[in-house]
Amino acid sequence: MLCGRCGALLGEKAAPMPVFCRKCDDYHFERAFAAGIYEKALAAEVSALKAADHLSPAIRSTIRKSLDLHSGKITGDMVVPVPLSKLRRVERGFNQAETIAVAVAKILKIPVDAMSLTRTVHTPIHRVGMDQKARELTVEKAFAVIRPNLIKDKNIVLVDDVMTSGATTSACAKALKKAGSGRVTVFTLARAVLQ
Repeated sequence: MLCGRCGALLGEKAAPMPVFCRKCDDYHFERAFAAGIYEKALAAEVSALKAADHLSPAIRSTIRKSLDLHSGKITGDMVVPVPLSKLRRVERGFNQAETIAVAVAKILKIPVDAMSLTRTVHTPIHRVGMDQKARELTVEKAFAVIRPNLIKDKNIVLVDDVMTSGATTSACAKALKKAGSGRVTVFTLARAVLQ
């Protein structure tokens, strides 16, 4: 059973009607979807993606199956990856969210805009030990849109590798909407299970 808005795992059994975790009530995106839970093989694939700018055939297949499963729910005018800070981009040499975004855009047959949304603040890479409020504070004003004319009135598919609490994707969605975007739908490879 998943939250009908943010996709958080709420239990093992399916629910007869949509259920909501209520932790995502103040988030700025409309809906979030993940290709799977951040565990086992998918967690290994996500970790490998941070080291090499390449999607394995298994991950490409997982993305396609997930987008097909949610056909009609994950739609937009363009795909926007969650940006890395300049420092992290230099360290890594690429943005794994952008690599995923290119694959998603190809399947959805819509363009990618990897330049309009930017990260203005370098945030801690490992925020696992932080509670929900601390996560939100680290990314509260970490994003900005530098080309609002390309975002205005566009429905966005926001892409990242993993959604943990949702604070990062919500902060991105807030920046996109402040710049005049329409609906923001989130798609990630994996959804972390929070205790």
